[in-house]
Amino acid sequence: MEQATIEKKVSNKNTPAKSPTKPSKNIEQSHPSGKVFIGDSSQVNPVHFHSYNEIYKNTEIKQDLEGFDSHYCDFVDYILRLTHEIWEERGIGRIYDTYHDDVTMHCGSFNLQGMNDVVSNTLQTLHAFPDRRLVGENVIWSKDNDDTYYSSHRIVSNATNLGDSTFGPATGKKAFFRTTVDCKVFRNRIVEEWLVRDNLYIAKQLGFDPVELAKKMAKGFKAKSPALQSRFGLSENRKGQFTPEITVTSINGPDGKFDIGNFVIAMYENIWNYRYFNKVKDFYCENAIVHSICNKDLLGESQIQGFLVSLFASVPNSRLLIERVTCNQNGGAEDWDVSVRWRLSGVHEGTGFFGAPSGKPVEIFGINQLRVKQGLVVEEWVTFDGLDVLRQIHMEEDDAYLNVTGG
Repeated sequence: MEQATIEKKVSNKNTPAKSPTKPSKNIEQSHPSGKVFIGDSSQVNPVHFHSYNEIYKNTEIKQDLEGFDSHYCDFVDYILRLTHEIWEERGIGRIYDTYHDDVTMHCGSFNLQGMNDVVSNTLQTLHAFPDRRLVGENVIWSKDNDDTYYSSHRIVSNATNLGDSTFGPATGKKAFFRTTVDCKVFRNRIVEEWLVRDNLYIAKQLGFDPVELAKKMAKGFKAKSPALQSRFGLSENRKGQFTPEITVTSINGPDGKFDIGNFVIAMYENIWNYRYFNKVKDFYCENAIVHSICNKDLLGESQIQGFLVSLFASVPNSRLLIERVTCNQNGGAEDWDVSVRWRLSGVHEGTGFFGAPSGKPVEIFGINQLRVKQGLVVEEWVTFDGLDVLRQIHMEEDDAYLNVTGG
């Protein structure tokens, strides 16, 4: 089974004293769709291309974080420092300080429940990869009116497999992989988390056969409860005899200006749900690059289309559900950093990204981050757990879900 862990950051013991700068007031912004939320970039010190060596030296308190520990400069600082303390400094006890007792961790097609599972999985991951280093590439954030904060944290890790793991015996091999984690935080405590890690690439780098590993995981899956309930019908992108939905018809807002919420919703509805792959050129710049799973880079319209065709060939009638879109302006009016949390549900009934069809219901859970410049996507990071999808495909029978007990 996948070792689901949290990718967070915490305060540094050597954090310098903060300046008396008056923090800015929080400004909540949202989109009519109810799925798009915008954080005010001026309230935080963005990650951008800064390294942690530079970030931890920030002293200016820019944000009024009610209920949070006083040493955080802003919400981005909270996420970065918490991750650093737990993972880099091995301050596992910080989990007790910053996670809710009943935290829910969504890990692909199954959930973990409670703080003890968080501690357990963190320890198991550090046992398997004791030299793991986590580099925060970006934190995209927003805040709701009820003082709940949301983050989407994109991380790359380098580690050596020096201990046994759920992948198998220790191999001594090095691995590079991407993780993206969304967190819901209220008054210094993480109450819900969505974790996506490229476990398929880890398995390949460690020398394991992904299909055989997925079969092994499927047999042991009864120890954890699945997030999906396949007995309540099968999802598809059409509703009955109606064509897929297009709810946004313009990338501009009521004022006629570029609207990032409209842009993102229109992009995924047209390309991912309606399968208008010919519209890639309408949303991506000519030399756009997409960083897909297994460290595969896709450059330009043709390669991006090829990836999408292969993915949807495996689940040709699947339906995309956009759970949340988080946006931070990064420069001009048409320049944004965006996070999209999504689920793709359907039946593995075609030959494509995941091999020969199995006829099994699958749910692909992912988080994408995009960099939008002058109204077009210039770079995108697509992260989902391909090994978890293979596990679902190789479940011996659907009735296995009937005997599952809570994790």
